Amino acid sequence: MLDHKQTEELTDHEAELYDRQLRLWGLDSQKRLRAAKILLIGLDGFGAEIAKNIILAGVKSVTFLDHRNAIELDRCSQFFIPKEDIGKNKAEASLPRAQNLNPMVNVNADSDKVDDKPDEYFGQFDIVCAMHCTITQLKRINRACRNQKVKFFAGDVWGGLGYVFIDLQKHEYVEDVSKSKKVTIPEGGEPVGKEKIETIIVSEKRTETFVPFEFILNVPKTSLTKEEDIYYMMLILLNYREKYGEDPLPNERGCENLKNEASAIIKKYELGDKINNLVESDLYGQLSPVCSVVGGIVAQEIIKAASQKHAPLNNLFTFNPDSSCGIILKLGY
Repeated sequence: MLDHKQTEELTDHEAELYDRQLRLWGLDSQKRLRAAKILLIGLDGFGAEIAKNIILAGVKSVTFLDHRNAIELDRCSQFFIPKEDIGKNKAEASLPRAQNLNPMVNVNADSDKVDDKPDEYFGQFDIVCAMHCTITQLKRINRACRNQKVKFFAGDVWGGLGYVFIDLQKHEYVEDVSKSKKVTIPEGGEPVGKEKIETIIVSEKRTETFVPFEFILNVPKTSLTKEEDIYYMMLILLNYREKYGEDPLPNERGCENLKNEASAIIKKYELGDKINNLVESDLYGQLSPVCSVVGGIVAQEIIKAASQKHAPLNNLFTFNPDSSCGIILKLGY
């Protein structure tokens, strides 16, 4: 949890810049947000969308961690990387444009591999958000974050579908609630007048408990709603990445390896032809509109977690391109 004692006093310039947020969230929440140090692992278009929103919101620092070089496919959604920087490291190429969004946020780039970072590395941040990682990497990073009381997010966008996972461990936050209150209105100079009911806003402290990432993998079918097709696709694509190290490319559309991973999940959950249309859909690269929607959800939840204001999403959000809708699932309990 971000300690109020560790937050910084806002300068006059900060107060002016974040005036709307101060009025929406209050000074204490804005101070906590301004003290937050965020690590983003994986700077595809999805990561760029998250970075844009949290940098504009005004956290203390954002670190980009990605060892990969930008490729032509990134031009579909990675708006931080100019055309002339294709071939350069994604984190470093994203830095100049990201920093220009808000000079008051310290933006850093790290071109190391996430696997080369010791567990202690993640402890220097308040929030870690992991994208384009394997199941093994997600479990390890989540475990390291839990051991060091760091809030953890994970997510991905594949073509038109996406997911977000959140583990805030034991999270305390403030929620504004409406309450009714009787007030007396004096009449004609009399000390006792008419009573009327007024609605007032009261801030209440609440606590939410979360589970680690591994708890939401391969849950029983009875834990899922009938509409939750994207959960099965999430498992298929994560299993594919775990086995082959990367996601399927556009020139591998309908490849046997992807069909095999899909068949295993379809058989396990007895899905029949329920998700065939999704398996055969566009799962390649990242579409900008989907990055915007799903990345916006992640950024919103990071801001809520850092500021400790408003109820968090607990614990899985999935976006379905067929319905253009998202579903919130609470799994692993």
